[in-house]
Amino acid sequence: MDSSTFLGLEPRGTAGATNGRWAMEVVPGLATSGRFLFGGAALAGVVAAMEQLSRRPLVWATGQYLSYARLGEVLEIDVLLSVTGNQVTQARGIGRVGGREVIAVNAALGAREFDLDAQFAVAPAAPAPAALPVREHRHPIEGTVHERFEQRVVSGRGLDELDGTSNDGRTTMWVRIRDLPGGVDAAALAVLGDFVPMGVGQALGVRGGGNSLDNTLRVVRLVPTEWVLLDILIDAVERGFGHGSVRMYAEDGTLLATASQTCIVRVAKEDA
Repeated sequence: MDSSTFLGLEPRGTAGATNGRWAMEVVPGLATSGRFLFGGAALAGVVAAMEQLSRRPLVWATGQYLSYARLGEVLEIDVLLSVTGNQVTQARGIGRVGGREVIAVNAALGAREFDLDAQFAVAPAAPAPAALPVREHRHPIEGTVHERFEQRVVSGRGLDELDGTSNDGRTTMWVRIRDLPGGVDAAALAVLGDFVPMGVGQALGVRGGGNSLDNTLRVVRLVPTEWVLLDILIDAVERGFGHGSVRMYAEDGTLLATASQTCIVRVAKEDA
């Protein structure tokens, strides 16, 4: 299975040279426990459509979440290639349900021949996933997108350890998308980049998270890997908003991508 199949992304009509339309149904396997489309899956759908239309790999994409796509609704994705250069394509994408805009995305795609390359970020030390505990969830995950992830905590607090005290804002865990055993692509990393809100609850020491306002993905290098190490760092929580980022590493330590987000912080009633 590839990412487009994982997402249920299908073309609508015949794409032109610079524009096209795709659609994906919000099925339980793409929805949260709140019965709406997981934000990372929405960005992933637009990213996959952009790569298909441009026939170029993603460099970066930034998505702004405008409203929710509910369970059973169909997200229609319109992509426009605004500028196509020799090496770089600039693209825009809008995801809608009916006349309601759900996500707006700007992106750049392409690749350049260049003699210099270097990785300066270093993956944190982490035991193998099989040696680590499975992440606990606040809500049942059966029939949700989270059931399609296997998550193993490297550094983080269990539900009974969330005592209302803040820590250093860092959470690290391995994540594997069960339906993509062959590795990850840009769309899969867009999905995994949406774990910053989870890190907010960990940082504050509360049973909580948040609703994403945005998600910016920057793809560095794709290598074969089944597990992805998420190094989540929350920078601050202020005025009801949380700000943070995540570095995503392959099993061999290669930096795959980075993502950053702002979210509306939500706290469970018992911890409010």
